[in-house]
Amino acid sequence: MKISDIKYLAAYIIPMMYFTALLQGGWYTYMIVLFAFVLVPFLEWALPQSTSKFAPQEAEERLSNSVFDVLLYVNLPMVWTAIAIFGIYVSNGLYATWELVGLTISLGILMGANGINVAHELGHRSSKVERIMSKLLLLPSFYLHFIIEHNRGHHRNVGTLSDPATARYGESVYAFLWRSIINSYWHAWQLERERLNEEGHAFWSFHNEMIRFTIFEVLYLAGLILLFNTTAVICLILAAVLSFVLLECINYVEHYGLMRQKYESGMHERVRSHHSWNSNHHMGRIILYELTRHSDHHYKSSKKYQVLEHHDRSPQLPFGYPTSILISLVPPLWFSIMNPRAKEYTGFEHTSL
Repeated sequence: MKISDIKYLAAYIIPMMYFTALLQGGWYTYMIVLFAFVLVPFLEWALPQSTSKFAPQEAEERLSNSVFDVLLYVNLPMVWTAIAIFGIYVSNGLYATWELVGLTISLGILMGANGINVAHELGHRSSKVERIMSKLLLLPSFYLHFIIEHNRGHHRNVGTLSDPATARYGESVYAFLWRSIINSYWHAWQLERERLNEEGHAFWSFHNEMIRFTIFEVLYLAGLILLFNTTAVICLILAAVLSFVLLECINYVEHYGLMRQKYESGMHERVRSHHSWNSNHHMGRIILYELTRHSDHHYKSSKKYQVLEHHDRSPQLPFGYPTSILISLVPPLWFSIMNPRAKEYTGFEHTSL
């Protein structure tokens, strides 16, 4: 690992800020919000973007270096420790209401960035242990179905009307959130039904991963209720909701208006690098383990984060992820910026739905 790769330690800024907020209270409880949605957007605007690519030998060296994997694994104990300390401290009544609001929002950001985001990376791995780690990171967000819908649904259907996580041209983020959250969940059940039919298993059996996921999530919630007081449990549920809402906002930004062409045969063109929005903004890249190089991820979903690259044909977001999320919350502004770009990259007439 090169000295320059130490930059990925920046992904731990949010967890470290959160532990500081838990210990210090006061204005520190809003530190992550200011960092994620004020400082990071400023730095992404100020810092240069990089479109450089890896030489084949360098890519092989990065893939063989286990340190990049360890950097991901460390997030598992950090996320669960943050949840446990939060539950204990809140149950002991250590915070005023305004501090509790800041801590809950900050925990939601932490669970999204260092929980769901890392789970997304590990969920694409072939290792059974890494996939278990992925599920353990998704569990506190009550979003275990994501590993089914994302891997077997989204990557196959991205850029089509069959994909809940592809934002339609002219669709506001608010309409998208309801549609994507609800339809992604039910589509995961459908995908499990199809898998079980192919493998000859009964739908209502422990072979059904969605049934197992539901049991695990109920047990997790029961554990929270047994261990912590009502206030802590409510706050942990709200943090979980915020974490997957942030995930879906990122889905909105990553795929807004980019549809794959449908042929007369009913088939769609294959997924290419221009079917996802890319962002080379430096801070977002390192804090989110290169998630913002999303075009390359969809081009080859098995690629590990440390070798994801820029594609010249990829549509480029004019802003980094945090700024894009904030802009999407004002639909007229978002449409004025992104609709012309979506038309340019898709290359055929859009229909608002």
